[in-house]
Amino acid sequence: MNINEALRLIAGIMILVSLYLATAFTLNWLWFTAFIGLNLLQSSFTKWCPMMTILKKVGLKN
Repeated sequence: MNINEALRLIAGIMILVSLYLATAFTLNWLWFTAFIGLNLLQSSFTKWCPMMTILKKVGLKN
């Protein structure tokens, strides 16, 4: 698995978990979903994502 695949997997899981938490507990969890979306949006312009830095340190390759 490379960094791009891992990033998409993690983002998808985080979005699904936050949507579950919003429906099961409180709608405030949608702010976490919005944060993920904003982070993906900014990374498309800046070509930098904090999760990619973490994944590189873990040892995943491009």
